[in-house]
Amino acid sequence: MSIDSARVYRNEGPCAEAIKKSGIPRSEIFFTSKVPPRSMGYEQTKSAIKSSFGQTGLDYIDLYLIHCPYGGKEARQGTWRALVEAQRAGQIRSIGVSNYGVHHLDELESCIKLLEAQHGKGNGGEISVGQWELHPWLARPDIVDWCQKRGVVIQAYCPIVRGQRFGEPVLQPMVKNYNKTPAQILLRWSLQKGFVPLPKSVTLSRIEENADIYDFELTDEDMKLLQTGEYAPCSWDPTTSHD
Repeated sequence: MSIDSARVYRNEGPCAEAIKKSGIPRSEIFFTSKVPPRSMGYEQTKSAIKSSFGQTGLDYIDLYLIHCPYGGKEARQGTWRALVEAQRAGQIRSIGVSNYGVHHLDELESCIKLLEAQHGKGNGGEISVGQWELHPWLARPDIVDWCQKRGVVIQAYCPIVRGQRFGEPVLQPMVKNYNKTPAQILLRWSLQKGFVPLPKSVTLSRIEENADIYDFELTDEDMKLLQTGEYAPCSWDPTTSHD
């Protein structure tokens, strides 16, 4: 089971409480949190991580991401150093980024190489996971290519586009052919692209529906039809920032 939380969502504590009440072994739950935009920088990120443990009471956090690339180069690099230190201390198991553009990724890769030059190979940290808004109307091929060449796991948020595209003509034949909902078609697209989709819902029936996507597969023709070429975010888009 995977739980995607963040400091800015103010849901770390409630999520951790749910974990404790669930009866599910901690080892079977993958818990994620994120450095908030206002906590960018070395000392600020150390404080944010400390606060996450205070809020959750957890012994470790599975994944900690930089929520967005705001704050400038120095702050971004300081935040990364703090995450690397927390990982080496055993507090965090994996680290990564969210909403980074290719230019931010290139910058971080250079930072990692510099840290390795200073502290030894393997001591610069590794971008294990990246999280972006991804769907047929925002496929981000440049970012996807960058990550896939380096083995970075890609998580897709807003994979069903907040329901805003369910009426798109391109989806209707697939809905009919597979007897699936538009949401299920979009989630299946995400899986077949090699992403880890992160659908959001508080409705039990929709949560169950979102999981019922393993009994069909989109054809190559379907996947080609879903190459819309559009660049249409339904959420924020920090990938374009240049501070």
